[in-house]
Amino acid sequence: MNKHYLYALLAVIVLFFVAYVGAEVFGLRIIFGVLIPYLAVIVFIAGFIYKVMGWARSAVPFRIPTTCGQQKSLPWIQPNKIDCPNSTGAVVIRMILEVCCFRSLFRNTKMSLEEGDKLTYRWEIWLWVFALAFHYSFLVVILRHFRLFTEPVPFFIQLLEKVDGFFRIEVLYDTIQTGLPGVFLSGLVLLAAVTFLLLRRILLPQMRYISLAADYFPLFLIFGIAFTGILMRYFTKIDVTAAKSLAMGLVTFHPTAPKGIGGIFYAHLFFVSILLAYFPFSKLMHFAGVFLSPTRNLTTNTREKRHENPWNYPVPVHTYDEYEDEFREKMVEAGLPVDKPFEKPPETLSDEKADSSA
Repeated sequence: MNKHYLYALLAVIVLFFVAYVGAEVFGLRIIFGVLIPYLAVIVFIAGFIYKVMGWARSAVPFRIPTTCGQQKSLPWIQPNKIDCPNSTGAVVIRMILEVCCFRSLFRNTKMSLEEGDKLTYRWEIWLWVFALAFHYSFLVVILRHFRLFTEPVPFFIQLLEKVDGFFRIEVLYDTIQTGLPGVFLSGLVLLAAVTFLLLRRILLPQMRYISLAADYFPLFLIFGIAFTGILMRYFTKIDVTAAKSLAMGLVTFHPTAPKGIGGIFYAHLFFVSILLAYFPFSKLMHFAGVFLSPTRNLTTNTREKRHENPWNYPVPVHTYDEYEDEFREKMVEAGLPVDKPFEKPPETLSDEKADSSA
C-alpha cells in the first residue's frame, strides 16, 4: 500500500499548526506575516528564473514534436495544420489551444481489459473537466486577491468579483433581512477540483502506484489554502481591514503586522508562502515548461527542411577513408576487406626483385 499521501498530509497539518500556534499563541506575526512571505517571493523568483534559463540552454538535437495528424508532404495528401503544424502560425494556435484548453488532455483515454483478454479504450473526460476547472478557478481566486494589494481596486477586479460572487444568500430573521457574504463560486470549485485530483491519486491503484509524496504535497497544500480561505470567509470572521493593511504594507515595502487578524489568516498566508517557495522545484513548473517543451513549440516540417542542431560545434574527426589509408596494409594482412586495393610502394617492389635475382 502506498502511504506517501499520509506523509504529505501529515506535513501540511504540521505546517498549519506551526503557523497557527506561532502567530496566535507566541505572537510571531512579523515572522509569519512579513519575513516568510518576502523570503518565499525571493525563492520563487530566483528558482523560476533558474529553471527557465536552464531549460532555455538545453540542446534540442532532434525535432520531436508530438503529433496527432498527417504531416504536410505531397500536394494530394491533406495535412493536419493544427495537430501537425508546419508553420509558426500553426504552432502558435496549437500552443494557445494547449495552454488555454488543455487540448491534448481532452483526448485522454482509459485502457482496460474486458471479457478476459479484450483490450478496450474509453474516452476519460472527467480528468480534463476537473483539471480545467482547477486551473481556471485557481486563476480567478488569484486575480480576486489583487484587491488586497491595490488601492483603488482596478475595475476589472471589481467586475470579476461581481461575476464570481453573483450568488448571495439572504436570510430573514423575523422582520430583519440580513445578507451573508456573497458565495464566490471559484473558491468552491477550486476545493472540489483539488479534492477530485487528490482522490484520483489515492483511490485509483495505477495512480497510487506511481505517486510519490512530492505528488501529493502540493495538492494537500492547495487544499489547505482553499479550505482556510473558505473558513475565513464564511465561518470564522477576520479583520479584513487589518488583512489589507498587511498586504498593502508588503507590496509597498512598508510591512506591518496588525493585531487581531487571527491565526487562521496567518496559516492561510503561510500555506501560500510555502507553495510559492516550493513551486519552482516541483512539477508545478509545467506552468512555464509547456512553453519551452520541444514536443509542443516546434514545427513538424522535417519532410520539407532538414533540422540541424544549432548547438553543434566543429570537432576533429577521423573519417573511414583516412582510417583505411592509415591501416590498409595491416587490414589486408589480417584478411579484412578494404574499399581500395592495396598497392605496394615502388621501393618495396624493387627490393623484392633484387632478393629474387640473388
